[in-house]
Amino acid sequence: MSDFIIKHKKAIVIIFSVLALVSVIAQFGVKTNYDMVDYLSDEADSIQSTDVMEEEFDDDVANTRVMIKDVSIQEALAYKEKLEKIDGVSGVMWLDDVMDITTPVEMEDSDTVETYYKDRNALFSFEVADGKEVEATDAVYKLIGPDNAMSGEALNTANSQKSTGDETMNAALILVPMIIIILLLSTTSWLEPFFFLTTIGVSVLINMGTNIFLGEVSFVTGAVAPILQLAVSLDYAIFLLHSFTDYRKTEDTPEQAMKLAMKRSFPAIAASASTTIFGFTALMFMKFGLGADLGLNLLKGILLSFISVMVFLPALTLLLYKWIDKTQHRPFIPSTFNIGKFIMKLRIPVLLIVLIVIVPAFLAQGKTNFLYGTGDNPDHTRAGQDEQKIEEVFDKYTPMVLLVPKGDLAREEELVQDLDDLDEVKSSISYVGTIGSAIPPEYLNKEETKSFFSKNYSRITLNTTTATEGDEAFALVEKVKQIAENYYGEDYHALGESMTMYDMRDIVEADNTLVNALTVISIAIVLLVTFRSITFPVILLLTIETSVWINLAMPYLSDTPLVYIGYLIISTVQLAATVDYAILFTENYTQLRKEMSAWKAVVKTIDEKTFSIGVSASILSSVGFILSATSSDPIVSSIGLLLGRGALLAFLAVLFLLPALLVVLDRIIEKTTWKPNFFKDKEE
Repeated sequence: MSDFIIKHKKAIVIIFSVLALVSVIAQFGVKTNYDMVDYLSDEADSIQSTDVMEEEFDDDVANTRVMIKDVSIQEALAYKEKLEKIDGVSGVMWLDDVMDITTPVEMEDSDTVETYYKDRNALFSFEVADGKEVEATDAVYKLIGPDNAMSGEALNTANSQKSTGDETMNAALILVPMIIIILLLSTTSWLEPFFFLTTIGVSVLINMGTNIFLGEVSFVTGAVAPILQLAVSLDYAIFLLHSFTDYRKTEDTPEQAMKLAMKRSFPAIAASASTTIFGFTALMFMKFGLGADLGLNLLKGILLSFISVMVFLPALTLLLYKWIDKTQHRPFIPSTFNIGKFIMKLRIPVLLIVLIVIVPAFLAQGKTNFLYGTGDNPDHTRAGQDEQKIEEVFDKYTPMVLLVPKGDLAREEELVQDLDDLDEVKSSISYVGTIGSAIPPEYLNKEETKSFFSKNYSRITLNTTTATEGDEAFALVEKVKQIAENYYGEDYHALGESMTMYDMRDIVEADNTLVNALTVISIAIVLLVTFRSITFPVILLLTIETSVWINLAMPYLSDTPLVYIGYLIISTVQLAATVDYAILFTENYTQLRKEMSAWKAVVKTIDEKTFSIGVSASILSSVGFILSATSSDPIVSSIGLLLGRGALLAFLAVLFLLPALLVVLDRIIEKTTWKPNFFKDKEE
């Protein structure tokens, strides 16, 4: 294969360049999905209920609220008419839809009135159609001006659509120069970073272009996958080019040096890529489609990076290696450090500290206060400030909808009475509550009953005062379902954002066990084959998992809620992306262990490999922290923060914990490794 690449190097560079160019054009045809609900399984109760309501009723659950300050009832009605005329807005609900406002509102139920009109503030709720979020919310803002407020799912989706592209670009503008600086400090040629970034950049572009065959990707994938692919696979290019540089010193021709570099680096790059690929493949088994979407993109990305490094980079290097020679500079940072002996003196304290913290960290990382949606908007944004303004007047508001079989008004009235008695239900909207069970719906105009009845169902809307998720919200979901079940058995449908979050919690928590198990097992198999040992996989996985557990325990210890999707993804991604550090360290150690004692081999490995592992960790950590700093989306931001912190913790674990385990367990390793050929001498 190396002969073929060397012979056709020009053609290979042209082909990859054309593919990258075509992919740049193709990616404009890839849609971005900003709705997390779309990634829930079709088997989820809330999704099935939503499908039923879409079939039965013309309007959906309200997903937006608007508060107009200091208006009379007549002025509020005028605003309602204007809202109804906005393209994409439907089902505008206000006080006149639940009572006769020609009578004094003081004579009506105060809870019902204050759900919509309080202290001369009017609160409207309505639905914004899918795909119309940006245009509709912009038009609403134009109508209500800066003094009034808007909040809701549709606004959050619109803000995500506006910000994701800009934020990804901002992250790239900060990240690429930072990576170039790190690479310049760690190489001896001004042009080497260009080769690294070009190689991985081409694979990133091709990966983004191939999404055209998928049709769409999630906004999380669009924001995270390209940058994560770059950070995780940059090591492959560095390893190959450094091998080439080493062989240039001993071989007569660059072509021969490249052949030997490809042969030498292939097993190490393949092993590193395999662990990452298997980790990302595990994400594809998630029932929650967001993880599967990200997993598939990262899997494609790593495969394409591997191909690009093993095919495109050798061809590009052989065409332009003279430029590397012409741009040589002295090393800015030494590639070896004399710190191995010092670190090994700390081995016993390190092992004791890990023994003390590992179990609490493992327990704490599962007890964090999780968010299953995206949480609240940041306080510095208008969306966050508007949300607070509305809640200050009208409290929290999360609508729930029940669809029950049509026909038995007496039973429906009893159901509504029980639901209204719940402390968390401020008011309800139903036929029996608004018009009354004494008046048969057949006597009324269809326009008056269409929001309450469909062909088969009667619709009841509950205005609840809980958040969209959390212990209180999920407890209310269970209460509402139990009450509905008491009257109708299984023959009812419940939907709304709280119901969706409730289903999402159950699905992603089940995914957690499966994905983590698949990740650990698949990586363990790769390590077993790579090192032909039973003990090495356990040691390496324990080293990285310790850093993962400490990382994920920190939100619990700081009492900071954590987006569960970020937690689930990072528990896989951190292991898959940073186990390479442990592999690189252990591969070097096993080679040295054949020539010297365990102590000397570990000390020498620390001195020689701290630099290269540190470069990889600093790049991955930079990616994470920059994602966290530049993204306003809670999911992307949490993934970034966990990734940045996780890369640093993994680096420290490989530098301090792994050497201690290798020395302490040396005899067990030797006995559980196939043909270890360890050096036989007095142990120091």
